[in-house]
Amino acid sequence: MPASAPSPHERPARRDPGLQPERTRLAWRRTTLSCTVATVLAVRQALHRGVTPVSLAAVALCALVWLAFLAVAHRRTLALDTARPDRMRERGAATAVACAVCLAALGVALLF
Repeated sequence: MPASAPSPHERPARRDPGLQPERTRLAWRRTTLSCTVATVLAVRQALHRGVTPVSLAAVALCALVWLAFLAVAHRRTLALDTARPDRMRERGAATAVACAVCLAALGVALLF
């Protein structure tokens, strides 16, 4: 007797995500690496002009933004280890965007 095809209304018991979570994890790693490079370049630029209170404040802010982004990225990559990862929460996405914008603004501010 041939096996019948599952009905379109039945949900499969297990989800096979394929390589999608791995691609997403690699994207988070690339973004984290880019954020790290931007932070290092901003710190280098700030210290290249001499150590002043303003440059130290900029370095501290860059480090703080970088740490916040690392926390978001780490939490997200850990969430991708499950068989069926949850969607990224709005708060995490907003934090990642805010970190990128703040780091860009700090980089521009350090140029002047």
